[in-house]
Amino acid sequence: MTLHDETVPPTADAGDGAPASGTPDAHGTAAHGTDAHGTVGHGPVGHGTDAHGTVGHAGAERGTVVGNTASRIFADRDDVHDPWSIDLERIQFSPYFSRLSAVTQVVSPSISGAPVHNRLTHTLKVSAIARVVALQLNTRSRRAGEGDVCNATVVEAAAYAHDLGHPPFGHLGESTLNRLARDELGLPDGFEGNAQTFRILTALDVIETAPRGLNLTAAVRAASAKYPWAPSVSAAELERTGPPRGIRRSPDGTYRVHKYSAYDIDLDDLDEARRGVDAEPLRQSIEGAVMDLADDIAYSVHDVDDFYRAGILDHAPIAAEFRGWLDDVLEWRERDDAEVRAELAPGAGLERLRRKMRRDDPWIADDEAFLAAVSDVDAEMVTDLLARPFDGSLTAERRLAAFTDRWIRRFQESARLRPLDTPRAGPVVLSASAWHHVEVLKFVHKRFVLSRPDLAIQQRGMSRILARSVRALGEWLDDDLDRARTPRRLRELIALAREQYDALPAERRPSDAERLARSRGIVDYVASLTDAQAFALSEAISGRADRLWALGQRL
Repeated sequence: MTLHDETVPPTADAGDGAPASGTPDAHGTAAHGTDAHGTVGHGPVGHGTDAHGTVGHAGAERGTVVGNTASRIFADRDDVHDPWSIDLERIQFSPYFSRLSAVTQVVSPSISGAPVHNRLTHTLKVSAIARVVALQLNTRSRRAGEGDVCNATVVEAAAYAHDLGHPPFGHLGESTLNRLARDELGLPDGFEGNAQTFRILTALDVIETAPRGLNLTAAVRAASAKYPWAPSVSAAELERTGPPRGIRRSPDGTYRVHKYSAYDIDLDDLDEARRGVDAEPLRQSIEGAVMDLADDIAYSVHDVDDFYRAGILDHAPIAAEFRGWLDDVLEWRERDDAEVRAELAPGAGLERLRRKMRRDDPWIADDEAFLAAVSDVDAEMVTDLLARPFDGSLTAERRLAAFTDRWIRRFQESARLRPLDTPRAGPVVLSASAWHHVEVLKFVHKRFVLSRPDLAIQQRGMSRILARSVRALGEWLDDDLDRARTPRRLRELIALAREQYDALPAERRPSDAERLARSRGIVDYVASLTDAQAFALSEAISGRADRLWALGQRL
């Protein structure tokens, strides 16, 4: 295991052997192609190595050295003895980071009627949790007579960055933009919030000292990739390792890539970052796994906090669901799958969850651990917390704070290193008990918040706002008489995407690169808006703007 010192960057070894052009890369593939299922594999593309092991890239001096976690894409005058702190500051001072304060996490405060988390407050909590987990792992390792197992500053930077790519209106915005990108704009790799995060870090955001992106170290770029592959991931690689979380094998044998951390035009940057940290194929770095785990902890607990405060978590149906399952555990287990899928009685949702966990994650799913988790959530959340409505009193605040503190601490302390013996788990995982508890808490959120018809009505309106903006921008760009008045930022984003497509090697460059660049630029533009900006743009482009001149300054 590679150990990272938090204050001194690793010394790059010039003889560390970057792969020569045409040899297998870190994913074990050497050429691009399409398999029988239409899944495109990837390998090293357009990369050459000089005498110093520096990886070349079209159009710029690049500096990734294999095995050097502190290496950057471009030479950087700001590098000092602690390059990871520089990365952390660049993310914290990014306008994309500031924007998160005006982007919905699940529901808008104006809708819930109570203060709820937005993307920024969620990010701050993920970062705090992640840093504690990283320090705890290092403390245990030192007590065992070994060195640090992860770099806490890299973990913190990845946590600050992890939601930069989320578009307006929360996960609803992500699914809407993905549908529009694929079905109407013709982008085969669609839109994905994690891939958009990586694109912001490496291409869209700007600093003075690099031609594009924040020019972060390999360690931070790799840690920011929760799902370290592109939609074009090789089917042969998936056959060899097994599909990780975010990729499913269909009954017809093809693989469906639902989650990914890079679009195809950004894949070279991801591959370089992962070579820099010597990452295992299709596996998170240790720092990335800590960030991912902290994200799960944060939203599983603070969603309860949010919706309890807002009065959205209705005690009666939740209690009925938990009692309906706990009172008939053995009977539920004996029923066949078809019957359970069709069942509407209280308890059926939890039984479907139990079966899904056993089907998807047999390496950790356990019936007794699931029973214990359901019992604990029933006792501590349903019976003790939700049975008494939140009334805004100090007593209610104290009771809620005790619940959230206790559960977050429990989850943090359960984090541990794990051998890479299953593609469904990263190198850092929760204990089996804690994992089951997190899954049950997330079930409450999905079943009793996200499935509410009133939320669905509001989300459908938000979806139309994004669709109207995407379509109108496309029509504007098609207008030969008025194209010159489109927002300058939109034209610059299209030009950047065009430059990236042009830099691809001939065998990977799509024949319709100009059209794809236009589509990617539109998606980049809309995805970078806040909730309020998305609404204002939709209104303005429909001829209904109130403050036209103020809006013009933000376009």
